[in-house]
Amino acid sequence: MPSAAPPPPEAFEVFGSALERACQFAEILATDGVQRGLIGPREAPRLWDRHLLNCAVVADLLPEAGELVDIGSGAGLPGVVLAMLRPGIRVVLLEPMLRRSAFLEECLARLDLPNATVVRGRAEDMAGVIRADIATARAVAPLDRLAGWAAGLLRPGGEILAIKGQSAEQELAAARPVLSRLRVRSAEVLRVGQGRVVPATTVVRVVIGGHGREEQPGAHRSRRGVA
Repeated sequence: MPSAAPPPPEAFEVFGSALERACQFAEILATDGVQRGLIGPREAPRLWDRHLLNCAVVADLLPEAGELVDIGSGAGLPGVVLAMLRPGIRVVLLEPMLRRSAFLEECLARLDLPNATVVRGRAEDMAGVIRADIATARAVAPLDRLAGWAAGLLRPGGEILAIKGQSAEQELAAARPVLSRLRVRSAEVLRVGQGRVVPATTVVRVVIGGHGREEQPGAHRSRRGVA
């Protein structure tokens, strides 16, 4: 069975004191994650640059405390990574599929992450049950659909941090009618981790009503969407 590659130099800065846990998680993903179909075999050699570091820099946008829900958590990207880096945040890994939920439960036990829990369910069904400050998602759904799901899980003034690829600007433009109906306070594309990881992570940040937090350091604002 293959094992994870050693961490690249930038991982030492990005993960800091959480690097040991990150290495453990990389090993779990490269072995059990691949074997159980949560990670593709071709992804194992590039877990660090394509997955772990890509998710880790999103912690730059998080406060030190609060509640976060990771929608469609899957293999725990980014939810497990963010739980490592922000121990003061209570993280809910929301995942509808049984085999993925079971994998996440095992990850939390092996990594000893008491600030994270797994909830098996769909975002649509958890509206009003989960009330978080921040909702994260990676490769779950187009932004218009994701925003509708996340809005039901967030308190007023809550934020969506959606990790996206090259189509982020187009997704934001396409989602504007939905975002307007949700009465969002702001929406923008951010490049996070510039100068620390290559490539920087693209995040669409949406604030749902209320009053958003102050702008966080470490992110380059690419474009204002709706306001």
